[in-house]
Amino acid sequence: MKKLFLLCALTVLIAAFKLPIQYYTFLRIIITIGATTALINEMKNDVNLWGITFLMMAILFNPFIPIYLYQKLIWIPIDIITALLFLAYTYRKSKP
Repeated sequence: MKKLFLLCALTVLIAAFKLPIQYYTFLRIIITIGATTALINEMKNDVNLWGITFLMMAILFNPFIPIYLYQKLIWIPIDIITALLFLAYTYRKSKP
């Protein structure tokens, strides 16, 4: 799962650049899969802040009922925060 979360962080950081719309559709799919996986992992233990964060992330990035913010300048900070959250979660979970 560590590789999935690192892939999510990398793909969302790349999204800060100007790319074709197909990439953003791919991004929505990858982030939704990663956030849902993290959410399921957290729900096994108990509902906590990580679980709520990844639930919100899965809703924001879902490809089925997309949320459009229409301006790249709004998405860039969201993308950076999302990448940092995936990185923090990855290395938090890898510690004993």
